[in-house]
Amino acid sequence: MRMMNIQRSLRRRGTNVSLDAALVDEAKTLGISLSQSCEQGLAAAVKSERERRWLEENRPAIEAYNAYIRDHGVPLARFRQF
Repeated sequence: MRMMNIQRSLRRRGTNVSLDAALVDEAKTLGISLSQSCEQGLAAAVKSERERRWLEENRPAIEAYNAYIRDHGVPLARFRQF
């Protein structure tokens, strides 16, 4: 994990973003890093979108599996110890 953070920091790209001025002022007053906060928010948005797309792409398989379980039960259920 540490190596990934180091590699990530070596590949940084400057960018311009427009943010609410009052929010930026308050963040600075509170000692909040704008770059780090924006990066964390962007990482969360990317993760969320990847998850949404994965679910959408795999929806037919998930629905088929759920239908199988509904119709036939859990495979190997007779071997369950609980």
